[in-house]
Amino acid sequence: MTKGPRTVALIMAAGSGSRAGGAVAKQYAAIGGRAMLAHAHDAFARHPAIDAVVVVVAPGAEAQTRAILGDEVTLVTGGATRRDSVACGLASVAAEYVLIHDAARPLVQAAVIDRVVAALARHDGATPVLPVADTLARDADDALGDVVPRAGLVRIQTPQGFRVDRLRAAHTAWPADEEATDDAQMVRRLGGTVALVQGDPMLEKVTHPEDFATAEARLAFETRSASGFDVHRLEAGEELWLGGVLIPHDKGLSGHSDADVALHALTDALLGTIAAGDIGTHFPPSDPKWRGADSARFLRHAADLVAERGGRIDFVDLTIICEAPKIGPHREAIRARIGDLLGLAADRVSIKATTTERLGFTGRGEGIAAQAMATVSVPRA
Repeated sequence: MTKGPRTVALIMAAGSGSRAGGAVAKQYAAIGGRAMLAHAHDAFARHPAIDAVVVVVAPGAEAQTRAILGDEVTLVTGGATRRDSVACGLASVAAEYVLIHDAARPLVQAAVIDRVVAALARHDGATPVLPVADTLARDADDALGDVVPRAGLVRIQTPQGFRVDRLRAAHTAWPADEEATDDAQMVRRLGGTVALVQGDPMLEKVTHPEDFATAEARLAFETRSASGFDVHRLEAGEELWLGGVLIPHDKGLSGHSDADVALHALTDALLGTIAAGDIGTHFPPSDPKWRGADSARFLRHAADLVAERGGRIDFVDLTIICEAPKIGPHREAIRARIGDLLGLAADRVSIKATTTERLGFTGRGEGIAAQAMATVSVPRA
């Protein structure tokens, strides 16, 4: 799989959050039993397009942030204004693309990240937006003023994505005595192009005390688990792909694609969690375009379908059943590859192996079987 430009996410968490009330800054307040900042951080950390996550915090908030996100989190101390804080974070970035996100928007959807990153191949920046549905009017000293036409208006969200060199140039050129509404306006004023991509209502900003109840309601997820099972025959002259890893062996698996029995079982398990049929429904073996295809494409497709439903993959478990080759020496490579494909940390990917005590087709070395389980969280209907 070809990796795209190195991309870093900057999460802005240096504000005071005073409008939300409460004893702590709102980015540290809990929604669904976890700090808002933790929700946002996890969304970027587990996304396969994001290579690193940096959190910009207020001076003195380092210990509080590490207590929530762990000692391995990368922190940068912010400045007096949001623009200053972005500049501090940007100075630490070694990448081609950067995504700037407000910690007060905790419910980041993978599909929005996908759209923002994809737009940077053609534009200097990209921002998610939503249409304006309400009638807009001016406040004339607590009386209704003129209606503001909403045609052509959009609501701006984050994460906003940028080519790093263009955003740095915009910050350098910006007048020191003028505050910017957001980074997209800074790049636009410099003459850069900023694409508009589809946002998501889940990304609404938590600003006032009543917004917490709304965010809690959006977190109404249900947990689903589903299984997958697949078998392929071992034949001489074929390559042996298991879990996205090429394994040296005197035989390989035979099938219409690369016959990766492990990724096929995982694909079916993920499809099962959203009742989306099986691998043959989406990639018919009768279609010649899938001959010899990399099964990683099948797994990513299933993961994308889960994301499109607003879901997230929480855990996957895979058991490979064969007499040979021994899976143990390749376990960590398989685990890492599957984690990379699904954007999961290592502790969310379980790889096991067993034999059938020389019984049946696997015991006779005629083939390899795989059984998988996937657990996802999806919005409750």
